[in-house]
Amino acid sequence: MTSYAALNGETRVFIIVGDPIAQVKSPAAVTQAMNALGRNCIMVPMHVSPPDFDRFMAGVGRARNLDGIIATVPHKFAAYAHCATATHRARFLGSANIMRRTPDGGWHGDMSDGQGFVEGIRAAGCKPEGGRALLVGAGGAGSAIALALLQAGVSELAIHDEDAARLDALMERLSGVRSSAVVHAGSADPTGCTLVVNATPAGMAAGDPSPVQVDKLTPNMFVGDVIAMPASTPLIEAARRLGCPTQGGGGMFAAQLDLIRDFLLGREG
Repeated sequence: MTSYAALNGETRVFIIVGDPIAQVKSPAAVTQAMNALGRNCIMVPMHVSPPDFDRFMAGVGRARNLDGIIATVPHKFAAYAHCATATHRARFLGSANIMRRTPDGGWHGDMSDGQGFVEGIRAAGCKPEGGRALLVGAGGAGSAIALALLQAGVSELAIHDEDAARLDALMERLSGVRSSAVVHAGSADPTGCTLVVNATPAGMAAGDPSPVQVDKLTPNMFVGDVIAMPASTPLIEAARRLGCPTQGGGGMFAAQLDLIRDFLLGREG
């Protein structure tokens, strides 16, 4: 395995871009996963604000040893706009969280958050098939999770987002995915659901309001959160106190680590 001490002029560079960025766990884990394959690579975090993102992409794209990018909050829709080509699911969602350099110097994108979330909750014992899900957040990660939950067979999907236009756009996009599933606007009240998902940044900072009404959680509900840092958000802690099975953002990331690595290195398929 390549160590950090072995970095040299032949090292291929990958970056993860977000705002904020201090909470991400990807750099070390992705670097180690690539190094385990004998690749001389490193992933570096980059803190870029939304107004600067397009200019950042225009500049960083000139670095000829930059082979791939992970886009995290809030850049997943903006990242897709820089993709010359993309997978079917990234095109459907209009967002990308992973991008790799193409031979002609452009970017090819994919959106792995939904697959990672569903595989993660399945590994934790949740069976989404036939379930009733509440998803809070219609952003990049939330959109991908919504699609993946429908593809996984939930019978009902309620989506809640404070941004009405973004919510309406996602529901319109999902309308033809599975005619047998009921998709509708929800609220922060999880009553009657078997799966509750937070796909917003709420819980990342101390004092954030809860994304769902935790007093309405019951032990038969599986509660998932996309936030990886803190490892146990207030929502996850509250759910565990009530006896709910849970998955934090770390489980979601672990479930898609190999997918991310293989996509960035062009090994998927």
